[in-house]
Amino acid sequence: MTDWILPFLCGLGASIISAWGVGGGTLLLLVMTLFLGVDQRTAQGVNLLFFLPTAASALICHAKSGYLDKPTLKSAVPAAAAAALAGAWISNAVDVELLRKPFGVYLLLSGVSLLWPQKEK
Repeated sequence: MTDWILPFLCGLGASIISAWGVGGGTLLLLVMTLFLGVDQRTAQGVNLLFFLPTAASALICHAKSGYLDKPTLKSAVPAAAAAALAGAWISNAVDVELLRKPFGVYLLLSGVSLLWPQKEK
């Protein structure tokens, strides 16, 4: 009966953190794989579904505020779509165990990179 409480609280916490711009989806991914026993592919799919509404609302807000660089956007979208398709194909073609370590290294490097301040332009 109460099996939904922990996933609900994790989702709620991740959505609050995501609203602050921290990247709650990645935290949700870690909680699902480490504590809730969800396999990595399913967790990454849920992470993507978690990210899409957030990204769509951010895109709308940035467009209304005039913060989008349209020439860059036009050149980046085709490359991003191709990379997403390639990533989806690779994730289905490769064993999950083979994906775990590179993804863990990516998360570790992402976290470590946040420790150093950004250079001002």
